[in-house]
Amino acid sequence: MCSFCAPRLADLSSHAVKPFYLLTPSLPARSCPPSRLGDAVTLHLSSMPSGYLSPSYRIRQPVKDTEECTCPTSTSPDHPKELQLQLNSPCEKCYRPAPPPKISDLLNDKDLLDLLRLKLDPNHCTVKNWKNFASRWGMSYDELTLLEHRTQGSLSHSPTQEFLLRYNQKPVAELTELCRFYQRIDVLRLLQGWIENDWPSRWQQRK
Repeated sequence: MCSFCAPRLADLSSHAVKPFYLLTPSLPARSCPPSRLGDAVTLHLSSMPSGYLSPSYRIRQPVKDTEECTCPTSTSPDHPKELQLQLNSPCEKCYRPAPPPKISDLLNDKDLLDLLRLKLDPNHCTVKNWKNFASRWGMSYDELTLLEHRTQGSLSHSPTQEFLLRYNQKPVAELTELCRFYQRIDVLRLLQGWIENDWPSRWQQRK
C-alpha cells in the first residue's frame, strides 16, 4: 500500500465503527412550564359539552332480567269456568301470540267439528255444503260420489270430516274464504269465533 492511501483508510475505519447515535449531536430536552400544562388541561376540559363527565356518561353494565314467571302451576276443577280461564292465561313473560291455525288444529276440537258436521253435512238444493267446498279445493266428481256413498247413513263417518282430513294442512283462513265465497255466513261466524276466542287458549295450553 502506498504512503498516500494508508492515512485515508485509517480515517475511514475509525469512523465506521462509531454507532449512529454517537455521530448525531444530542439535543437539549424541552420542558413545558407547569403553568402552561395546567392551562392546556383546563382548556381541554372546558371545550367538552356540559354534562359530559356526569354519571349518565359512565359505562353501565347490562341488567339481567330477573322477572320470574307468575303463571299458576295448576287450577282446581271446583273453580268457576271464568276463573279457570283467567288463572290458566299465561303471564306477560310467557305470552306468545298464537300462529294462524290449520285444519288439523280445527279437527282436534271435537265440539267445533260436531257443529261443522251439522251445518255442512246435510244436502239442500239451495244451500252450499261440504260437496261444494271439497270440489272447490280440487276433489273430482268421482271422488265426491265415492265419499258420499261411503258416508251415507253412517253416524260415525262424516263427509265434512273426511274432506277436512284430506286437506288438513290448509290454513283455516282458506276455509273462511270458502264460506264467504258460498255465502255460508253461519259457518263463517262459527269459525271466526273459534279463531278469536278458543284457538289462542288452546295453543297456549298445548305449548
